[in-house]
Amino acid sequence: MTQSNNYKIGTNVIHAGQSADKNTGAVIVPISLSTTFLQPSPGVLHSEFDYSRSGNPTRKAFEECIAACENAKYALSFASGLATLTTITHLLKSGDEVISIDDVYGGTRRYFTRVAANFDLKFSFVDLSTLDDLKSAFTDKTKLVWIETPTNPLLKVADIKAIADYVHSRGATLVVDNTFMSPYFQNPLDLGADIVIHSVTKYINGHSDCVMGVLATNNDELYAKLKFLQNSIGAVPSPFDCFLALRGLKTLHIRMEAHQKNAFAICNFLEKHPKVERVIYPGLPSHPQHEICKRQMKGYGGMVVFFVKGSIDQSRAFLENIKLFALAESLGGVESLIELPSVMTHASVPAEERAKLGISDTLIRLSVGIEDINDLLADISQALDKC
Repeated sequence: MTQSNNYKIGTNVIHAGQSADKNTGAVIVPISLSTTFLQPSPGVLHSEFDYSRSGNPTRKAFEECIAACENAKYALSFASGLATLTTITHLLKSGDEVISIDDVYGGTRRYFTRVAANFDLKFSFVDLSTLDDLKSAFTDKTKLVWIETPTNPLLKVADIKAIADYVHSRGATLVVDNTFMSPYFQNPLDLGADIVIHSVTKYINGHSDCVMGVLATNNDELYAKLKFLQNSIGAVPSPFDCFLALRGLKTLHIRMEAHQKNAFAICNFLEKHPKVERVIYPGLPSHPQHEICKRQMKGYGGMVVFFVKGSIDQSRAFLENIKLFALAESLGGVESLIELPSVMTHASVPAEERAKLGISDTLIRLSVGIEDINDLLADISQALDKC
């Protein structure tokens, strides 16, 4: 459990859960690689640790830091974002129903529909830009509502507080995937969410060298159940990955401001370009839920989506000629990444569902990095000239 403090996030990312080592005085949290811990007497622990799947000093430091950043009492980390999702899904029992936002990460939809659905769980995917479809989809068997906001890849935004109020009035649990915003720009627990999750791989780690996931909550009962599941399922991260993520987290506040500054500049450029049909970014007044964004977010992040005019041929020509932006999946690193969701991150989503959602072959997703903005703009410009 994390003790509350009055520090701002820029201080918490550096200090929360990271006291100097009691034995050596080391200022930086050590990597604790031991899998097992000495017991002075049978069943008597020297400290709180006995086996590293159940708990580890490096992992504990990372979890306490995340809890502080998300204004939470508790945090639990996992081997990946999907391992986090899998563990949360184990809160459910046969016959339960889940409502998910429709424009959801392809891996989340794949797990829900092709894995978890085999265990007599029912999943519905609905547009949560208003409460109407949520209310229509809700039944007495609905136990969990899962939202991303902004969504992946269309950056649709859901009103977390309004959804939380309704979900709680029906006795269900609300989970918010906060990966795109990070704890720096959005804190869903403050808006009523029961659980917030992150793919640590993305902005929290920020350096594209660690695969991890994490959740945070203020609910004592949920924490106890999830802590049991974390240990029982065993999808925990390595101490080294926890160290990498904790190191990356220290600069989150600086990186997120730089991502956002570059994202705004790129949006302004793209909106004026004759080969661009449309630009989507939560910080733009043209975003359909911009007023909600201003109300529940402290900033708008580094994810930008735009539609190039033409067909997949123009998309491919643009992407094959980009230089600084790496054509690769994932997001949130210091380096700029670019991808075509219809054939990359969301290829597992059935074609008819992609068409319904608006994930076309001309939709291009940018994870805007923190390079020099003039270099990034010049790269985009030269690639657009060739498509």
